[in-house]
Amino acid sequence: MSNPKTQKLLVPFLMVLAALIFPSNIKASTNTNGVYIPCADTKVQISDGFTFGIAFSSRDSFFFNQSHQLSPCDRRLSLSSMNSQLVVFRPKVDEISLLTINTSNFFPENYGGYMVAFAGRKYAARSLPAFVANNTYTITSFTLVLEFKKGRLQNLYWKRDGCALCKGKTNFVCLNKQDCAMRTPDCKSRGGSVDCSLGIQLAFSGTDKHLSALNSWYEVENLRQYSLYGLYSNLRDSLTSQYNNFF
Repeated sequence: MSNPKTQKLLVPFLMVLAALIFPSNIKASTNTNGVYIPCADTKVQISDGFTFGIAFSSRDSFFFNQSHQLSPCDRRLSLSSMNSQLVVFRPKVDEISLLTINTSNFFPENYGGYMVAFAGRKYAARSLPAFVANNTYTITSFTLVLEFKKGRLQNLYWKRDGCALCKGKTNFVCLNKQDCAMRTPDCKSRGGSVDCSLGIQLAFSGTDKHLSALNSWYEVENLRQYSLYGLYSNLRDSLTSQYNNFF
């Protein structure tokens, strides 16, 4: 049984989120994963819900003694006492998902400008810190792959397209020859005209607890000449507008 106190180790704020789901294989299924917090261990099968977190903070805050990167679930990082924020998602295993974070009143650059995806405790896995925003540039589109082995999360890694999607587009800047970025002053939240909400294309690879192959990453790879974030931006905007009407 998961210890509810594990929820306290992270950060004091949980952002509202939206997940747009695009099933890679439509199957009737029953969820077998009863773990609903990111800092707990579990094994999953295809179509289970899987909970993971993304922590926003400074790059250095994800390293212990400035040398070893630890999971945000590790109390030695003391993220709860830092200027950090957390978002939690629960996508279905092996379904291509578009996760969105509304930045109309959340400014990643104010919370260190980097993010780390993570899940698990004894079998903790975490991504490398990914740059999101500073006062000059904001990256709005990411691809995250969750890699499993026999249903246990092994790794989370950010896949980059080398700026292929923004080639020739004057409103984008290519950072480090790997990320398309907007100029932060152009974002609506900063008085500009561009919606800089974050979009994360999520996919899975490896095997589930029954050794069935997780194939959604290969499907995303085939679609990388397009952008799910761009294709479904109108739907995202519609959801954001409905949310703002409620609150």
